[in-house]
Amino acid sequence: MPTPDAAPRPPAVILAGGQGRRMGHADKALCPLAGRPLLDHVIARLGPQCGALALSANGDAGRFARFGLPVLADPTPDHPGPLAGLLAGMDWAAARGAAMILSAAVDTPFLPPDMAARLMAAAGQGAAIAVSPDDTGRMRAHPTAGLWPVDARDDLRAALAAGDRRLMAWAEAQNAAHVPFAAQPVDPFFNLNTPADVAMAERLIAP
Repeated sequence: MPTPDAAPRPPAVILAGGQGRRMGHADKALCPLAGRPLLDHVIARLGPQCGALALSANGDAGRFARFGLPVLADPTPDHPGPLAGLLAGMDWAAARGAAMILSAAVDTPFLPPDMAARLMAAAGQGAAIAVSPDDTGRMRAHPTAGLWPVDARDDLRAALAAGDRRLMAWAEAQNAAHVPFAAQPVDPFFNLNTPADVAMAERLIAP
């Protein structure tokens, strides 16, 4: 019997609209890691898992020209955080006729290669986010690493207009499924917030 066609790969948005305060206000996407911009590492991890890829970022889009990605500015004022980047991604995905969108943060260079497939399997027609164990073994949610129904964007727009800026609260409101990922040999959702985190990631990448 013929094998059923695999589910189409969803488009994805890399969330890079943060202000990098703990990095000295550096542009995280362009922060060097093992001789390459951090954004390069995330593209390499996420690109094979998605059907199209966009970058959520504010400011001069020209600084990302070398990466060849659509750059999506926040659709709301005052840079309210990753929820605004997710909304920009949802609007972009809707224009492409997509039903779902994958999201990931630009400061997570160790994303698992099966993230999209596992989130899709758990989400059904709803949302799903990744969870992984912290140093104590307690499961920690990573709402930036999620899969979202595009038709929820009007609700998200209304939430932002009402002043909601918490991505985890939005995920809970969507009844997002929690999908566990192992943290061996490194937490795949380890995010680089400080120069010390970058130095640790350098050691993890080094052969």
